[in-house]
Amino acid sequence: MSKTFCSLAVIAAVGALVASGSAAAIPLPGLTNLNFLSYTGSNPKNYFNNVDPTGWTGGTGLIFIVKPGTSSADPDTACGSTYLQTYGCPSNLAIPGGYNYVEADGNPAFESGFHYAISGLTAGETYTLSFYQAASQQTGFSGDTTNQWIVSLGTAGLSVCPGCLGGGDSSYSNTDPLADIETTPLMSIPSHGLVDWNYVSVDLTADASNQLLSFLAWGNNGNTANLPPMIFLAGVNSGPGLNVPEPATLALLAVGLIGLGVARSRRSAGTN
Repeated sequence: MSKTFCSLAVIAAVGALVASGSAAAIPLPGLTNLNFLSYTGSNPKNYFNNVDPTGWTGGTGLIFIVKPGTSSADPDTACGSTYLQTYGCPSNLAIPGGYNYVEADGNPAFESGFHYAISGLTAGETYTLSFYQAASQQTGFSGDTTNQWIVSLGTAGLSVCPGCLGGGDSSYSNTDPLADIETTPLMSIPSHGLVDWNYVSVDLTADASNQLLSFLAWGNNGNTANLPPMIFLAGVNSGPGLNVPEPATLALLAVGLIGLGVARSRRSAGTN
């Protein structure tokens, strides 16, 4: 009786782990060209507006579309000789179908937000957006930097006011007072260094059926000191998946299944 109870308890625990690790998350619908492979202008590496990625707007200033690669000998990688060159190239990602990615100067005096129009949303519904971020520094400069992405969902896009807070400090805003504005985890980059790709997710609540998804690079907490911090963006909603259990959950699941197997083995031995 106690063995049966133990087995049922393990089954219940395993079920709870699976349920909690794979809780349903609703990805933003209607997004295409998530990896910036479709464009109507110049080939990467080039300015965001010159490449003109399909479906995306904004992105003036020192924002680029870059092709993947880790060699500085290739001029069109981030660390290649074509402007804007960084000290480090992030590693290649295993994204089905391939990808290009965004490279943006995090100094708010030299960039703007870039946006994607989405329709068919439900006001009040919360959606999950996932992507990869990485960071480095422009060659020729020194000093530790920080960088992150500001992400919003609203009827308008993100805008920036460089240096308007005094002392070189800047602010960002959205003219939609109901827009949901979120930040990704802060990356700390050593001078001349690189923080490689990390997979991040943000939850965004829609306030209307038609919204703008907006990204803004935010280096050194918005200070305009020209170090300058560079940030990368790839694989929008194209990462390892939203409903995959976390590694720790998978490990616990394995332990539970092993325990269940041991209990069944002992029961079988007891009946022989």
